[in-house]
Amino acid sequence: MSELFPRKQVAGFVFSLVLTAIALTVYFFDLSFAAGMTILLVTAFVQAAVQLIVFMHAGETKDKGSILTNIYYAFAIALVTIFGTLLILIWDM
Repeated sequence: MSELFPRKQVAGFVFSLVLTAIALTVYFFDLSFAAGMTILLVTAFVQAAVQLIVFMHAGETKDKGSILTNIYYAFAIALVTIFGTLLILIWDM
């Protein structure tokens, strides 16, 4: 029966809850802007990695190259979208 229990998913879920609680401390404690943004960025990237590895099974296939290529492509599209929005709306170019 123990092989049927999803230990990895439960541990990932608990770790996601812990990361969310850490991110909420930024709101409840009066941290400086730099400290708050650092904590939020670190917890966001770690939580995204946990979601990819544990719940989306990114590391469980033999073809890891295509998965990493898709992740890099999605990251590049996200950066283009973010900096394109900043370029147009804030930097007025």
